[in-house]
Amino acid sequence: MKPIRMLGAFVTVGGWTLLSRLLGFIRDVMIAAFLGAGPVAEAFLIAFALPNMFRRFFAEGAFNTAFVPMFAKRIETGEDAQSFANSAAGVLGLLLIALCLLALVFMPWLVWAMASGFEGDERFSLAVGMGRIVFVYILFISLAALASGVLNALGRFAAAAAAPVLLNVILVAFMLLAPYLGLAVGDALAWGVPVAGVAQLGMVWFAARRAGFTIVPRLRFSPALKRLAIVAAPAALAGGVVQVNLLVGRQVASFTDGAIAWLSYADRLYQLPLGVVGIAIGVVLLPELSRRLAAGDGPAGQAALNRAAEFALLLALPAGMALLVVPHLLVSVLFERGAFMASDTSATAWAVAIYGLGLPAFVLQKVAAPLFFAREDTRRPFYYALCSMLVNLVLAVGLMPWLGYLAAPVATGVAGWAMLGLLLWGARGYGVAAQMDARLRRRVPRQMAAALVMGGGVWLLGQALAPWLDGGSGARFAALGLVVLAGAVVYGGVLVAIGGAKLSDLRPPRRQPRA
Repeated sequence: MKPIRMLGAFVTVGGWTLLSRLLGFIRDVMIAAFLGAGPVAEAFLIAFALPNMFRRFFAEGAFNTAFVPMFAKRIETGEDAQSFANSAAGVLGLLLIALCLLALVFMPWLVWAMASGFEGDERFSLAVGMGRIVFVYILFISLAALASGVLNALGRFAAAAAAPVLLNVILVAFMLLAPYLGLAVGDALAWGVPVAGVAQLGMVWFAARRAGFTIVPRLRFSPALKRLAIVAAPAALAGGVVQVNLLVGRQVASFTDGAIAWLSYADRLYQLPLGVVGIAIGVVLLPELSRRLAAGDGPAGQAALNRAAEFALLLALPAGMALLVVPHLLVSVLFERGAFMASDTSATAWAVAIYGLGLPAFVLQKVAAPLFFAREDTRRPFYYALCSMLVNLVLAVGLMPWLGYLAAPVATGVAGWAMLGLLLWGARGYGVAAQMDARLRRRVPRQMAAALVMGGGVWLLGQALAPWLDGGSGARFAALGLVVLAGAVVYGGVLVAIGGAKLSDLRPPRRQPRA
């Protein structure tokens, strides 16, 4: 894939992801309005975090990190990719069914591990009940992730990128239909999760079938599958380390009433740019890099990696700056209504600003890690993740007496920068593919300068429009709209004027033929 077309592919995937995240905002705005930061909201957020945690561990983390490069190389070399995909689906499905059965039995212990601060109040029993309903989601979404990996390796990105939209559409629909279903809003949300999982799996399975790969799970243990397990094991351990970081943050937050919800809503804001950029990079870069390295084309691998870094910073720098300088405006306009009070806005805004400082590091990790995974090197990222976990643990626990729940986002941000530093240090020996090219060295300082100018302008405008936040919904959304529009115009104008980007870089890609 040529660099220009690859940047266009990033935009295509990012566009679908942006739509999903915007619908996710609508979902979370509705949850905040219906449930605020109360016990039902916190119970659902913890219950829903459980399958998502294991999903990142089994599917998008360990399994797909190993599966996508191996599947892409089989396409490149003409090996039997279909049998490999079927065998991988069979083994993954078996593991997931066993995991779901165990989770039903041990759900109280899982909830306690996620939020021991819930023990002794109604949040604990609510989270256990909801957890038993939503956990089956991991079975459907993990198999959907495998089918998405097949599509991405074929260069067909749209269906896999669009599938997450279904989750948010279905959850919004279940909240609106709750009175007609005879359910409380919290219960309706819980039942909507497995329904969404079935819908997502169906969408990508049929898309893979149209692309020529009908995935039928089969329990056949081949040497290739053994190699998959060997490569996936360190990635699974690394995924476990990442989840430990999340657990530490939730444990810290669970001892402050409302903090689980505050951090979850803050997480939604910084996950918008991280998801749009990070998912686009992971979807497009890993299979592309795997094919280039399998073909021994180092310069093409370097071009792919550098264009990914350029795209990442193009969006992450202004997004992080906006989270840092106008967090109160963002949280107030998006969430402050119904059961979500002004005090909730203030508490959430502090976390948003802290996450903004770490956003560039989180995004650049998505660029650096595929260089290791494309070479089937999952061991060193695991060791680096261990170091990051220690940094997170020491800071989160150590700062809790002074910062309270804010110790969690501070620790997360510092650990993110530490992880990025270790990945860049470890990639030094990977030859030309790991080196910055002249275009990236020229553009990064210009992107940083444009983001700083934008940040100053957005902060001044936010201060001027602060009185609008005391008006009605129309005035508040108008204030946010003006800030977003002004920020985009200033950043884009400065960026193009000083040579940090060209509009021609974002040319849309052509559909890639099946290899």
